[in-house]
Amino acid sequence: MPEVKVRPSDYQDTGGEHAPLKGVEALPEDVRQKALSVGIEAERACRSGSFFQMDHSVLFSDSFAEGLEVMSTDEALAKYDWLEGLRWKLVRREADDYTRAAAEHPHHGYFIRALPGAKVQMPLQACLFLEKEGIAQHVHNIVIAEEGSELNIITGCASGHKVRSGLHVGVSEFYIRKNARITFTMIHSWSDQVAVRPRSGALVEEGGTFLSNYVCLKPVGSLQMYPTVWCKGEGALVRMHSVLYAGPGTNLDIGGRVYLEQPHCRAEIISRSITRGGEIIARGHLVGLAPDIKAHLECRGLILGGGGRIYAIPELEGSVEGVDMSHEAAVGKIAEEEIQYLGARGLNSDEAVSMIVRGFLDVDIKGLPEGLKQEIRKAIDASQEAM
Repeated sequence: MPEVKVRPSDYQDTGGEHAPLKGVEALPEDVRQKALSVGIEAERACRSGSFFQMDHSVLFSDSFAEGLEVMSTDEALAKYDWLEGLRWKLVRREADDYTRAAAEHPHHGYFIRALPGAKVQMPLQACLFLEKEGIAQHVHNIVIAEEGSELNIITGCASGHKVRSGLHVGVSEFYIRKNARITFTMIHSWSDQVAVRPRSGALVEEGGTFLSNYVCLKPVGSLQMYPTVWCKGEGALVRMHSVLYAGPGTNLDIGGRVYLEQPHCRAEIISRSITRGGEIIARGHLVGLAPDIKAHLECRGLILGGGGRIYAIPELEGSVEGVDMSHEAAVGKIAEEEIQYLGARGLNSDEAVSMIVRGFLDVDIKGLPEGLKQEIRKAIDASQEAM
């Protein structure tokens, strides 16, 4: 299936400025409700820090936890001379039209850093929001977990109720230092003509862990992302999970690639996809470059009433003796006997289908903090009626 292409020049690059606010509670009610649907809570007790960008303006950024830094990328670049050496190291400026637009016309983005040894258990909540119709938002995010630290992040990306079209380009670079851990959960809720182009890279050092979870269960025009992770240290662990729904008119091209470069590295890429009239490409590429690595790739899709298409494209690449790599892919429908089984226990057809779909999407993500699990469950629950 050909890539859905959009031109950054077709969207407005100026005019997206807003006045700063004191916090989530100061957001307009409609914006606050939309942010809540992607995991952004108003209660300070629910978070370790906050970052909120609307169009081209950072409205607020706060840290409530010891050893945690949160600010705009521009502010961080002015504060730390060494940061320039990390920017554009994992994602190339010239990778495509979208990265070039982000390099030439940057609109802030967030800088999140856990200092050495800091264990930030409560989720940090970041939101990238489109409020102006037809605007382009180019953000560059940098996330660093220093040696022995831990970060839990919820990024909720969304558009306002009056926005139909727009372009979001999110360049994100993650650095997971020795024995550090990042859990990154991204929940999207866009409009049906918004084009979304995340561009991400991550580097995981010895004993480091990178857990990346992506949830997109609301309409979007087109979304294309293919994050790449390099396991540079022995014993590095990467898990990438995605939960996707595509209604009519939606085009999702989602995947990920992991390079396992040192012995005893482990990786897992798992996707769950449902289409009801939309098109989904579920990709995955695991590259084993060292002995004694273990990796698994799993793509499963359901086609419900209304048709649509799902392409499952798993790739395994091993180049040394001693790699252990596997994959499985399946695309199908809900089995009639499952509906009949639940019907015999008192559920009507719609209730049975809803229960099966909920179970299909509720992926058991190992190592995910309970707070982040609850956010994913809430996103699934909120999408049940529309699905």
